[in-house]
Amino acid sequence: MPTDARAQGPDPARAPMDSVTTWPDQAPLEGGHGPAMRLATRQSALALAQTRLVADALLEAWPGLEVELVPVVTEGDRRRDVPTTELGGKGVFTAAVQQAVLDGRADLAVHSAKDLPALQTPGLVLAAVPERADPRDVLVAREPVGGLDDLPPGASVGTGSPRRVALLRWLRPDLEVLPIRGNVDTRVRKARSGEFDAVVLAAAGLDRLGLGEELTAPLDPELFTPAPGQGCLAVEAREDDTRVLGLVSAITHRPSRVALRAEWAFLATLGGSCTLPAGAILSTRGDSRLEIQGFLSAADGKGLVRERLAGPLDDPESLGQVLATRLLDACSPEVRALVDSARLA
Repeated sequence: MPTDARAQGPDPARAPMDSVTTWPDQAPLEGGHGPAMRLATRQSALALAQTRLVADALLEAWPGLEVELVPVVTEGDRRRDVPTTELGGKGVFTAAVQQAVLDGRADLAVHSAKDLPALQTPGLVLAAVPERADPRDVLVAREPVGGLDDLPPGASVGTGSPRRVALLRWLRPDLEVLPIRGNVDTRVRKARSGEFDAVVLAAAGLDRLGLGEELTAPLDPELFTPAPGQGCLAVEAREDDTRVLGLVSAITHRPSRVALRAEWAFLATLGGSCTLPAGAILSTRGDSRLEIQGFLSAADGKGLVRERLAGPLDDPESLGQVLATRLLDACSPEVRALVDSARLA
């Protein structure tokens, strides 16, 4: 799991910042904060929208800072015809972005946290976690629906996520769950055109692209547990880059970072792969307690086990680790073998 890195700066519990028109299409602002801050990012519409959020937050925190974009093509971008799980899963959308920072071509790597393996990449640290967006999954259907129960028997549902496949087959074994690749816009179009009766996507991605209100039904996270880190952005920097770490720490939202620490600890205890049929989400209960709930299952949803735990605010990692351990203790030999094979992949 990426190392925690903090430095003094403005209030870290910041709300999302409004967009600023000077990035990335216009010339960077002149400023007194040293060289331009270079943000490595994939070139998809969603990745660019997420990087803009980070850039805007930095400019709000440090007026006059120069911000530049460093576009990167990842393994997952190059091989769109191959299911993500067949590409190895771990880091197919993140490794090349991280390498740009390690090589010195960029100062920060911006990721969807749910796409980032929970095990630390040597030389990098988790430098900032902006405020989390909606962590839920949503159903985008050809016709407006209220949820999974509104889909007719045999309806076709597209997803490329092993977690979503398992949950769909557990909750609605009568559905036809089919693989799908492509960016968010492509997947929405496939649902609207009737190629699929519905697709399952992350609410955060739809909202960041301005598509959150169209033919979507949020799925209850109590049943349809999100991926660890879903809705969070993870911003990485080189572990020895004190200037960058000091500047970017200003955009961290503490509750979101606490949630990510717990959920990544859960995933790391399971081996760190973001392709397991597993999910976890942390919430705050009152002023002094954390609660985490999660699940683990076979790829087809069979043998699914759930658990919910509560603990103190000061140790989110232990809460995530204990949750994963309890699920491993409760799962079937088939599910345990799946976890073990993912560790070796």
